[in-house]
Amino acid sequence: MITESIPGVTLRTKANVYFDGKCVSHSFTLPDGTAKSVGVILPATLTFNTGAPEIMECVAGSCEYKLAGSDAWMTSGPGERFHVPGNSSFEIRVRDVYHYICHFG
Repeated sequence: MITESIPGVTLRTKANVYFDGKCVSHSFTLPDGTAKSVGVILPATLTFNTGAPEIMECVAGSCEYKLAGSDAWMTSGPGERFHVPGNSSFEIRVRDVYHYICHFG
């Protein structure tokens, strides 16, 4: 199931811009205090470091990802999620625009 809307959020209007604009997201907070972000990654291969655990949910497009310590590239498409441990990293390879929601914690 693809998340199409998120009601009742507090949105931060200033964008988070990473990797010279190849990744742009907006952070928001749910009424219960849960932090998330929603964004896009343009075609590139990037490495992200994590503090807290993350769940990357694909809204549109697709990506390949490789978790730290693994040699295997996995695929994630619309409605699919992948989990990234806290204090870790992952590589992401995008051929078309990848739309995502990042669930923290």
